[in-house]
Amino acid sequence: MRLDGFGIFVKDMQNMIRFYRDVLGFEIKESEDADNVYLEKDGTLFLFFGRNDFEKMTSRKYQYVEGINGHFEIALGVENYDAVDKTYEEVVAKGAKPILPPETEPWGQRTCYVADPEGNLVEIGSFAN
Repeated sequence: MRLDGFGIFVKDMQNMIRFYRDVLGFEIKESEDADNVYLEKDGTLFLFFGRNDFEKMTSRKYQYVEGINGHFEIALGVENYDAVDKTYEEVVAKGAKPILPPETEPWGQRTCYVADPEGNLVEIGSFAN
């Protein structure tokens, strides 16, 4: 098996598309009004599935966390420490929820966290000083 992509079950498709496209720079691979939307970032496929559509397809209900959650993170790398700080400020100004401002960790990574509109964590980091 090989990893083809990563799926996120979303409540508000349009809001999530706008965030990942306009704030984080993901490329949309199909029509924005599709039930399931494919996005790509640096060769990695991200699949947005409408929660209701997925539940209909699988004939079952699921539980979803509301608010900021710690189930997973999407990690985005930038070129250096200064870019971590700059990118954090840019994405927060565009509407990302600030979680952890940039800081340098003991293992040598400068990192920060924001959240998308549905509370999923996004890390922005670099090991290059």
